[in-house]
Amino acid sequence: MKRIISTAVLFLSLMVVGGNSTSAQEGKRETMPKKMETKKNNKVEHLTKAEFLTRVADYEKNPKEWKYLGDKPAIIDFYASWCGPCRSIAPILEELAEEYQDRIYIYKVDTEKERELAAVFGIRSIPSLLFVPMNGTPQMAQGAMPKTAFVELIDKILLDK
Repeated sequence: MKRIISTAVLFLSLMVVGGNSTSAQEGKRETMPKKMETKKNNKVEHLTKAEFLTRVADYEKNPKEWKYLGDKPAIIDFYASWCGPCRSIAPILEELAEEYQDRIYIYKVDTEKERELAAVFGIRSIPSLLFVPMNGTPQMAQGAMPKTAFVELIDKILLDK
C-alpha cells in the first residue's frame, strides 16, 4: 500500500512540475518580441498540379510553348519522400530559399503524389531539378548536388551573373 501511495505522490509531483514548466514556456512565448513572431517565412513551397498550372506554367493551355507565369526565377525539385538523395538536398534547398528569398522561388513537386507532372516533364530519376529563368528555356539537372553547385547554377541560369 505504501508503494502505491508513493508512486501516486511521485506521479502527481511530476504532473505539477511538468504543468509549471509548460506554463513557463508559454509565458516566454508571450513575451517574445513581435518582430520574431512576424518574421517572413521563406521556405521551399510544395506544389500540386493545380498550383503548378497557376504559378509556374499552364501546359494544358499551352502544350507546345513554354510560358513561365512567375514573377521571379524558380527551381522546381521533383522528388519522392523515400529517396535518399532527395532527402540529402532538402536542407540545402531550405538554406537557398532563405539566402535567395527576394530573388528566386524554390518549389518541390512530390512525384508520388503528382504523377502527371512527373510524366509531363519526363522525370525518370530523382531528384530532378528544373531551373526556370524569367526568359528562355528551363534547364533540367539530375541528381544530388552540393550547395556550391546549386549556387553556380542559380547565378548562371537564373540570375544571369
